Amino acid sequence: MNIVDSSGWLEYFSDGSNSAFFATPLREAADLIVPTITIYEVFKVVCRQRNESDALQAIALMQQGRVVDLISNISIVAAKISIDHRLPMADSIILATARIYGATIWTQDSDFKAIEGVQYIEKKNG
Repeated sequence: MNIVDSSGWLEYFSDGSNSAFFATPLREAADLIVPTITIYEVFKVVCRQRNESDALQAIALMQQGRVVDLISNISIVAAKISIDHRLPMADSIILATARIYGATIWTQDSDFKAIEGVQYIEKKNG
């Protein structure tokens, strides 16, 4: 199972320099977990940078994976993770979801860089 965090989805949708890295887990929708927090973050950014129609198209692609709602169990695990790893709320929710579902996180977010169970690639500027 795989989770592509918001930075990965945005990189993929913009065909950025790391998009091929994220294409690997995105090819297998059956093995893809999509936390609802990533839907929120991606929709917000795409809507702000482009328009609502493009944002809705992006979300439609994301929903081809297994969408996982934020439930109380994930919230509690995320709060503990946030304290232990000093992660922001969204990152801790993504990590909690990954741990509960036994998924690997694919990201270019440096907050995840040294965390077990993460496939990290450094974001290239430019």
